[in-house]
Amino acid sequence: MINVVVTGACGRMGSAIIRHLSDQPDMKLSGAVENPQHKNINKDIGEILGIGRSGIDISPSLEKVIDRADVVIEFVNPKTSIGHLKIADSFKKPIVIGTTGFSEPELTIINNISKNIPCVLSPNMSIGVNALFYLAPKLAKMLGDDYNIEIIEAHHNLKKDAPSGTALKLAELLADGLNRDLKECGVYGRSGITGARNKNEIGIHAVRGGDIVGDHTIVFAGPGERIEVTHRAHNREVFVFGAIKAARFIFNAKPGLYNMQDVLGIKKL
Repeated sequence: MINVVVTGACGRMGSAIIRHLSDQPDMKLSGAVENPQHKNINKDIGEILGIGRSGIDISPSLEKVIDRADVVIEFVNPKTSIGHLKIADSFKKPIVIGTTGFSEPELTIINNISKNIPCVLSPNMSIGVNALFYLAPKLAKMLGDDYNIEIIEAHHNLKKDAPSGTALKLAELLADGLNRDLKECGVYGRSGITGARNKNEIGIHAVRGGDIVGDHTIVFAGPGERIEVTHRAHNREVFVFGAIKAARFIFNAKPGLYNMQDVLGIKKL
């Protein structure tokens, strides 16, 4: 049995993961963590989520419950995730991180700590999106410089970071496929008189509104034709299923930094 501690337990992803853990024959919830100022601290997480008493009270600190964990699943904010990663490192616990919006220095910390413990880091845990991650650089390389690339992403009006971690990852992969440096060719939205488009640009645009779970479209606009590749998440379950697969994968993994292509075996295709 894999004992799972979920951080951000009352958030959109954390609560969805907890609801699905009870359906896993080889997993069980062993701890739930939330911000110390959260109104539901020390209350039973099952009762808060409306799934019945669980016997697991919401903790204000990962450190207080991590000894119960075989795996930690993390969907919070970058600063908190880095703090939790350091705690996981001190207790030598595997961790799955679905948080997005990390800075370059924070990614360096993750890379360094993952030398000590197994860590799955992915901006998107959907199987479909990871298939898109796999295909995007191959399409870019196949189509070449004659096709202009634009990425359009859309999310709900409460999302805090923009562009999405998924859009940024797609942009990085597309740039890699064309031997470009995203720091030089990335264009984040456009305004005013921008002049003619540089053919090496990769445009990235963010839309925020309503309750959109997550849409990502890559546009390859070439002479006389346009190819559009779109992934739309209909609900958060697609991310939950991926997070649970990642927890199962990381349970017996060696120290290292993994992504969802490792989890799903896509790299072997």
